[in-house]
Amino acid sequence: MSETRKLTVRCPDCNSDLVIDAATGEVLSHRKPKAPLAGGRDFASLFREMDESKAKAETLFEREKAAFEDRDRLLEEKFREAMKRAEEDPDQGPPKRPFDLD
Repeated sequence: MSETRKLTVRCPDCNSDLVIDAATGEVLSHRKPKAPLAGGRDFASLFREMDESKAKAETLFEREKAAFEDRDRLLEEKFREAMKRAEEDPDQGPPKRPFDLD
C-alpha cells in the first residue's frame, strides 16, 4: 500500500491553509484562518465606533427627512408654475404625437 504525500500550503491571497495531494495536485482540504476577536480592539473603541456610526446614521436620517419634507414644497411649486404657464398660453393645445408629424 503506497502512502500518499500531502502538502500543506498557505494561500497568499486569503491566508487559508490548503492540504494538497502531491500526486494529483487536488485540494484535499481548505481551512480558513481564524479571525481575531473583534479585530484585536478593546470594548471602549468598539463602543466609540458604534456611537460614531449611530451619530452618522442619525445625521443622514435627519438630512433625508428634511429633503423629503422639502420635496413636497418643491413639487407644489413646480405644479403651480406649470399651471400658470398653461393659463398664460392656452392656444398651445396638447403636444403633437410622433405619428402626426409624418
